Amino acid sequence: MTLAWYLNRLRNMQPAEIVHRLHEKRKRLASRTRDEGWERYPAMPLHFVFGGVAASLRAATAAQRGAISAAAADLLAGNFSALGRAWPKRSPEALFPPELWRLDPVSSQTWPGPDTYTFDIDFRHGGARGDIKLVWEINRLQVLVVLAAHEVLAPADGALRAIEAAVASWHAANPPFRGVGWASGIEVALRAISLILVLDLVGDRLSATIRRMIGEILAASAWWLPRFPSRFSSANNHLVAELAGEYLIGMAFGREPTAVRRALLDEIDKQILPDGVGAEQTPTYAAFTAELSLFCALAARNAGHPFPQASTERLLAFAGWIDWLGPPTPRLGDDDEGRVVTLGQEADYARSVAAAVCGFFGRPGPVAETPDLRALIFGVPSAAARRPAGLRSFPQGGMSVWRGQLAGREVSIGFDHGPLGYLSIAAHGHADALALTLTLDGEPVLVDPGTFLYKSGGAWRDWFRSTPAHNTLNIQGESQSTMVGPFNWSHKARAELTNIAREPDWLLEGQHDGYRRHGVLHRRTLQRRGEALAVIDSLLGGPLRAEIVFQLAPGLSATAEGSVVAVHRGAEPWLTIEFPDAAVSLAAGGETPGAGGWVSPHFGTKLPATRLAWRGVVGDLGVSTILTPAS
Repeated sequence: MTLAWYLNRLRNMQPAEIVHRLHEKRKRLASRTRDEGWERYPAMPLHFVFGGVAASLRAATAAQRGAISAAAADLLAGNFSALGRAWPKRSPEALFPPELWRLDPVSSQTWPGPDTYTFDIDFRHGGARGDIKLVWEINRLQVLVVLAAHEVLAPADGALRAIEAAVASWHAANPPFRGVGWASGIEVALRAISLILVLDLVGDRLSATIRRMIGEILAASAWWLPRFPSRFSSANNHLVAELAGEYLIGMAFGREPTAVRRALLDEIDKQILPDGVGAEQTPTYAAFTAELSLFCALAARNAGHPFPQASTERLLAFAGWIDWLGPPTPRLGDDDEGRVVTLGQEADYARSVAAAVCGFFGRPGPVAETPDLRALIFGVPSAAARRPAGLRSFPQGGMSVWRGQLAGREVSIGFDHGPLGYLSIAAHGHADALALTLTLDGEPVLVDPGTFLYKSGGAWRDWFRSTPAHNTLNIQGESQSTMVGPFNWSHKARAELTNIAREPDWLLEGQHDGYRRHGVLHRRTLQRRGEALAVIDSLLGGPLRAEIVFQLAPGLSATAEGSVVAVHRGAEPWLTIEFPDAAVSLAAGGETPGAGGWVSPHFGTKLPATRLAWRGVVGDLGVSTILTPAS
C-alpha cells in the first residue's frame, strides 16, 4: 500500500480500528509460513446444504433450460467473459490451465502465483498487471455452478469432466495461502459458496479425489475467513459475504455455526434498513447482500432452523423498495456486478433478487423478466405484485419515488436525499445528494452515470462518482463530498428531506450542506405542475455561479432552441426541458472526464451520452427548470 493510502484511511479510523489493523498486520506476518499447505486442512465429511436444489432444477421451464444450456455450451467451448471483458479463448481440451487463475485478460499479464504469500501482493496499486477484479472474477468459480446445473439437466455432455478439471487445476495452482485468490475474504467466501452449490448439485457424481480437494479448499477457507474479517470501516457487503461463507461452510461440514448465524442476522439488520433501502446507497449492493442472505436462509430452513421473522421482514422490505424503483431498476451508486449465482450479464439483477426473495417466502412481488438460476433455486413470487403508484418516501434510506402519469406517459421519478454511503469511508457511495432520475414508459431518460471501473479507473473512477456527473447542482465543478481514494471519502455532505406534500400536486423538498465551504446550502424542490415537473434549485446564503446537470441515457438525442431542449428517442419526441435561460450546453463523450457526458451501463463499459448543463447564478430565490414529457 502507498503512504497516501494509509494516511487517507487513517483519517477515517477510530482508535479501536487502528488497534485492530495493527493486530491484523501481526497476524498476517505470522501466517506467512506457519499456516500454509493443504496438509494442514484435511477434508471433513461433506453434507448437503440446500436440500432439493437439484430437483428444483429439473423443474426448469424450456426458457430456463435453454439459458443454462447456452451458458454452459459457451463455457465448454472455452469462452468466458465478465465485467465487460472477454478472456482469451481456450481449447475445450484444456479449459483450465494453471495460469488461468492469475491471468489479466486485458493486459495479458499474470499476477503472482503459488510462490508468493497472498498478503505480499499489492493488489491495490499493482496497476502494471491490470485490474485485480478481473482475476478475482474467474477465481470465484461461479462458472462451475453453471456447469453443474447443466450436468443435472443434460448429463454426459462434458460438464462433469470440466468441473473436475477446474477443481484440480485451482487446487494445484492456489495452495493456502499463496497467490491472489486468497487475498480478500469476499473472494474466499464466494468461491466456497460456489463449491458448496456444486456439491449439492452433482457431488454424488464427483470422484473421491475431487471431493477431497473441495473439502480441503473449504477447510482452509473456514480457517482463513474468521482470521481476517472485514471490520470497522470495511464492514460493508464484504462482511456479509464472509459471514455467509463461514455459515455455509459450517453447514457443509454438518454443523450450524450459531455465533456466525447471529452475526449474519445482525449484519442483515444493519445493511438493509427498515424501509428496505440498502445502507450502502446502491440497489445492486443491497441485492448482493439480500442474495447472500437468501442462500443462508435456505440452508437454515433446510436444517430445520429458519431465520427469524424480523430477518424475513427486512428482506421483504428490500424487495418492496426494488419494486418501487423500477422496472428497470436505476443504477445508483456503485455496481461491480458481484453476484452469488449468475448465467452471465443480467438485465436487472436487483429485480431478479427481489423476485427470488418473494418466491422464497411465498409472497407476491416483482417478476424477473429473463430466465435465471435464482428463480429455480428460490422459486418465483406467488403472484405479480400490484404496480406501485403515487408518492412513496423511504425515510431511513433517504430516497423518495413518485410513479404515475404525465402527459399520458408512465413516469417514474427518483429523488436522492440520503447519506453519501455506509460507514466512515462510504466506500460505494456517489456524491449525488438531491440527484434525480427519470423513466418514461419504462425507458430510462435521466440517469445516474454508473460505475465504469474501480481500481484501474483512475480519473474516470473519480468522474463517475463525482457530483458534476450526476443530475444535481454543483459549484465550480466540485463534488459535494471530498474524495480521498477510489473507495474513501473524507468530508461527507449531509442531506435530508425537509418537506413533503402528497397528491395530486405532490412536492418533495430536500437540502444538503456539502457546499458549506462556499457559505451556502443547496435546496432542491421537485413539484408536479399539471402535466410537467418543476425542479427548483436554491443556494441558501448565495448567490453563486453554479451548474445544473441533466445526464441523458445513451441512445437519446437532444437539440437546443433558446432555453428549451428537446429530447428525442430516434425520431420520436420524448421530453422537453425548459431551463431558466439559454445558458445551456449539450455535450457527449470526450477524451477527458468532464468534457461531455458518459454513462456506464455495465462494469468496464462506458458509452458517450448527452449531458445537459445549465450555468448561471443561483441564490435564495432559486431557479426553475421545467420537464415536460412529450404527449
